[in-house]
Amino acid sequence: MISEISSFTFSPFPNPNFPRINSSSKLPGKSTTARSSSSSLSATPVKLPEIRVAKRVVLVRHGQSTWNAEGRIQGSSDFSVLTDKGEAQALTSRQMLIEESFDVCFASPLSRARRTAEIIWGNREREMILDYDLREIDLYSFQGLLKHEGKEKFGDSYRQWQVDAPNFVIDDHYPVRELWSRARSCWNRIFVHNSKSVLVVAHNAVNQALIASSIGLGTGYFRRILQSNCGVSALDFIPWATDGSPHACLNRLNQTPNSPFVAGSSGGRNKSQQIILVCRGSLNNVAEVNYPPLGDIPLNMLGIIQSQKAAELLLDVRVDTVVTSPRKAMTETADIISKWQGAADCLLADYAPHHVDIKHMDVLDVENIFMQINRSRIGVTTVYPIWLEGFEDEVLGALWDQSKKAWHSLLEELQSVSRPGRNVVVVCHPVVHIALIAHCLNLTKEWMSSFHLDDGSVSVLDFPDGPSGKGVVRCSNYTAHLGRWSIPITKPTSDELEV
Repeated sequence: MISEISSFTFSPFPNPNFPRINSSSKLPGKSTTARSSSSSLSATPVKLPEIRVAKRVVLVRHGQSTWNAEGRIQGSSDFSVLTDKGEAQALTSRQMLIEESFDVCFASPLSRARRTAEIIWGNREREMILDYDLREIDLYSFQGLLKHEGKEKFGDSYRQWQVDAPNFVIDDHYPVRELWSRARSCWNRIFVHNSKSVLVVAHNAVNQALIASSIGLGTGYFRRILQSNCGVSALDFIPWATDGSPHACLNRLNQTPNSPFVAGSSGGRNKSQQIILVCRGSLNNVAEVNYPPLGDIPLNMLGIIQSQKAAELLLDVRVDTVVTSPRKAMTETADIISKWQGAADCLLADYAPHHVDIKHMDVLDVENIFMQINRSRIGVTTVYPIWLEGFEDEVLGALWDQSKKAWHSLLEELQSVSRPGRNVVVVCHPVVHIALIAHCLNLTKEWMSSFHLDDGSVSVLDFPDGPSGKGVVRCSNYTAHLGRWSIPITKPTSDELEV
């Protein structure tokens, strides 16, 4: 069953006469000069309806479209359709989600997204809702132009779209600001629907806005969280014991049908340098009730397999350096990655076998900080992820301060690697990786509970403008490489979590 939500009549005329949509961000005049916004990097978290049971929302971007392939600016126009490659990507995503249980699907009505949703949804009998607010960003006179045509025709305005999108103005509109407002209205409709597990199939920019706005990030984060064709992201919303908007946690970002290291752009620019975060695998004799584990504990058999799977994934990229905590589990993981890179020829990698430097970085070791935790408080709060449960403010502060030192050291390490397309692989405790992702996005320690990482997962941070520029999160908590040992995408945050 397909139903449709539309806030106004859809009339997708081609560029340059694309209809103008009334919005609170419309300018009084026709100025094309941007106004600065000091609040674009942060935002008031979306006020979501109160929930009693945890809700998971899985977002998927549509597959490759004809205009994607042509390099044409699509915006919210509806003239492109899925290419054969896009159809194949959607089929792969369907297989990725075939065993997942969803209560409802919300989808953009634009052809490329609707077709992707139909392929993924398959013969499910649950409801599919077409919501026009899930359309792609409205780009008005830009729509239909090839990118080089946009540059030639609009000059400074097109450059502003590239380098300062939150303040970009076209046809008397702020497209990115309008998009964030639209995302908030989408969340309200998703949350009033009586469901625990929701699939959303939409577009690059609107998915970015949905993710960012849900965890309280403003328009300044446009292009800082990547959404590839048919990339899958998952958000957990956890009810508080007291009334109020639920806590939002990004469980994973941009899990793609293909390797996260395939060629492609990052934040609208060519990717060049990367920090690759590899979470160590499962540990020996560690029960969940004893998190975070204390002591120098080696990997168990599952942890060894998880590390080998990560090493296999990393054969898609030539690793320059592995930086690791000196603890056993981390050094074991680093050694496995190094050995696989050293056997690149017989493992059919696209590069020659080479020596990988393994560097131990003491600032990545947080074991002594964990010793300060008042373990009697662990599990008292419902804040997700589990790594942060029971952490007192002073302990979290110490973790954050140490991770900041590690972040600066890693940027220096990345800067020192001379090869074009250089990278640094980092192996340490998941809570440190969470902090590093937050540092990449210039966040504060309060955002650490907004991210989750699993054992054996991989996260990729791009630096299209070099280590001194803004970082882009290409993916986080990528686990597709783990195969049968990966955690299902729709697995609830906590079984029957209810308040």
